[in-house]
Amino acid sequence: MSTVTTHVLDTSLGRPAAGVPVRLEHLAGGEPSLVAEASTDDDGRVRELGPDGLRPGTYRVTFDTAAYFARSGQRTFYPEVAVSFLIEPADGHYHVPLILSPFAYSTYRGS
Repeated sequence: MSTVTTHVLDTSLGRPAAGVPVRLEHLAGGEPSLVAEASTDDDGRVRELGPDGLRPGTYRVTFDTAAYFARSGQRTFYPEVAVSFLIEPADGHYHVPLILSPFAYSTYRGS
């Protein structure tokens, strides 16, 4: 299983957000380095975002919400959502869900 996964729910439609481009970066030494890219599936999930086991450190997952909302002709206040988080030794799996609408979002550490 991948160390990082995500799930995006579109609360304005009351369903998973399919086709959201997602990028995972490692933030070390001043310049972000790309770890993985994917898009959410029909269930709004990215089940494999990057490799099994990432080095400890700070990472950022960025959701391209502008691309997602543009496909349905919706305006959005947040063209992207970037969530930075820490991976610590022996912590295992990190699930970073996003609850989304055109004018608000929320996130938390899932299981």
